[in-house]
Parts: sequence; C-alpha cells; structure tokens
Amino acid sequence: MGKTRTSSKSAALQPEKTSVQSELPPIPIFRPWYDETEERAVTEVLRSGWIGLGPKTAEFEKRFASYIEAPYAVAVNSATAALHLALQVINLSGGEVITTSMTFVSSNHAILYNGAVPVFADIEPDTLNIDVHSIERNLSGQTRAILVVHYGGHACDMDPILGLAKERNIPVIEDTAHACGGTYKGRKLGSIGAIGCFSFHAVKNLATGDGGMIAIHDSEFDKKLRRLRWCGIDKDTWNRSEVDQKYSWYYTVQELGFKYHMNDITAAIGLVQLGKLERANARRRQIVNYYNERFANLEWLERPVEKQYTRSALHNYVIKLDRRDELIGHLQARGISAGVHYFPNHLYNMYRKFKANVPVTERVWRRLVTLPLYPGMKDEDVERVVDAITHFTPY
Repeated sequence: MGKTRTSSKSAALQPEKTSVQSELPPIPIFRPWYDETEERAVTEVLRSGWIGLGPKTAEFEKRFASYIEAPYAVAVNSATAALHLALQVINLSGGEVITTSMTFVSSNHAILYNGAVPVFADIEPDTLNIDVHSIERNLSGQTRAILVVHYGGHACDMDPILGLAKERNIPVIEDTAHACGGTYKGRKLGSIGAIGCFSFHAVKNLATGDGGMIAIHDSEFDKKLRRLRWCGIDKDTWNRSEVDQKYSWYYTVQELGFKYHMNDITAAIGLVQLGKLERANARRRQIVNYYNERFANLEWLERPVEKQYTRSALHNYVIKLDRRDELIGHLQARGISAGVHYFPNHLYNMYRKFKANVPVTERVWRRLVTLPLYPGMKDEDVERVVDAITHFTPY
C-alpha cells in the first residue's frame, strides 16, 4: 500500500471510545480528514463577521451543484432536514413511500414527518441496496414516491427503478448520505432522481461536522426549498443585506417553514472538503482494495461487492460472516472498533406496524460487520485490522 500522510491536527482528533485491552492506540470505524486548511477556512469566516447563512454557503451550493452536475443545490443543516424538505416539496398528500429498512432512521423518519406511510421493500443480498423487484411488488395506487438509499456509497440500480417510477409518474428521491462522489453509469449519485439528499455529518466522505445538501433539477423546487429551509421567508438575510439594499429590512413569510439552513462556518469547511473529496475517496479505494486482496482466501468471510454499473464512494467496508458478535469482541480486545450498519428500521417498535415483507433484510443484517475505513487511516492501522481479522477463529 502507498503511504498516507496524516497531519498532527488530524491525529489529535479523538477516536470513538472502546473498552480495549490493547496497548496500541485505538482505531475508530470512521474519522474525518481535516488539516490546517479547514482551520484557516473557519478562521476566515470568523474574522469576516458574517457567520450565518451568507456568501460561503452560496459559494458552496454553486460549487457542489457544479461538481455533481445538477442545476441547483440548497444547503441545509443536516441530511435529515434535506430528506424532510425533499419529501415535503413533492407533496406526498399522505400517501405511501416505498423505502428500505437497511438505513439510518432519518430516511424513514422523514416519511413520517410528512404524514406519509413507509412501505419497506427488500434488499439485494450482496449490495444491501433496495431491490427493484421488491419495489415493483410493493407499488400500489397509494404510492407517491420511491426513496432509494445508496448503501455504503454503492449505487442502487437506478435505470430499472426510474423506469418503474416513470410508468407511474412518481418521483425517485436519492438518499445519498453515504455516496458523495459515487457514480452510476458515469453520472454522479444524487443527480439522477428528482431530488438528491446528501449528508456532511462528521463520519461522511465529505465531512463538515454536520450539514446536508439538496440537489434538484426543478427551478420551482429550488425556490420553494430556499423558503422552507428559512422559516418560509422569501429572502434570506444575506440577500436582503447585499442584493436589496433599499429594502433590506423587508421580507414576507409565504408559508410554514423550518430553521434548517446551513451557516457559513459549515460551508467554509464544506468548500475545503469538496476540494479534497476525490483524493479522500481515492484513499478509501486504496484501503478497500487492500482489504479485498488480503481477505480473498478467507472462506468464512464475504467481502463487499462493486457492480459494473457503479463506482462506489466506498463510505464503509461491510463484511458478512456467521459469528458477527464474536468477531466484534475479538476486534475490540485489540483496540479496533467495529459496528453494525444497520439494525433494520422495520424491527424498531415504532415501525413494526408498517408493511415489511423483507426476508433478505431479516436474514442478512445479522451477519454484517463494519470495519474501519477513513482517508487518514495509516498503513500500519490497516495492517492491524487485517492481522486481527486473519487471526480470528471463525468456527
């Protein structure tokens, strides 16, 4: 493997706490990749005196939209907010949304926020993405949208999904929280469906601490989303200060909105991270390729796949095995964090009342383990993970 450079600043970041017996430094599952560039960007904003929704946010939106080749991008304070507003702007009218259970709960909470009903489709056993055949089986006269999640950064098979949606004139919403920088048949994920929702949480490929983005094609959606993210107000403070000097004090409230906008501190970090994204994802790929090579002969371990139609963003590295909990304990004793992504949403008490004929999901999730993967991961840390895995007794 090639060597990676880790600044003293990034090394000082605190990893996840684990109860370990190893004397070596703990290895977290995820860690943001920051250096002095992010520090300087934040300092510039602090010194400017403009901290809230302002010029840095507008610049981030413009550059992000250009990067994913979408006409518009609206910056918000989380992916949860992005999903909430994306589903609100398409006017679900209390209908059903076909979704996946193999995701973080924000994906499906957003459906409930909008007074709609989640209908859980099953997943593909290899990619862990929503299965187009299960989507088709769950379509009904009440279906108002399809919500797909590009699990781990690997694209869902979008063409047949979009085909089903077009036949019924319903929108496809992309939850791209894991997939910033990933592609489907050469197109950036998040730009393919009607609306794409991104996460910039601290563990994501583009990490601002928190934050999100909504990518859209429709100019009217763009205008409405800008109002909805700022309490329904028709002009944000920056525009009233810089664009409309004569009437800078005046605005109207056109509808019930939310305080979901991004601020310029977050946007400044986002601009730096966007500039580093391709390098960060390339480092992820280097680590994944090494994992795949070293685990190739372990018959008891199933490695993640990457289909020909995608170039994954490689947000996480999820293996499958029968003795999941024993392996997690084995790794923790060696100072290596591991996790499970995810506990299927339909098994939470609050979601048990919703339709979920998902035998693959219920079988596969019990075998999942997420291993450490992040751009600042040192070669020696990667080797520690590999060594621990290869010395695990699976029987």
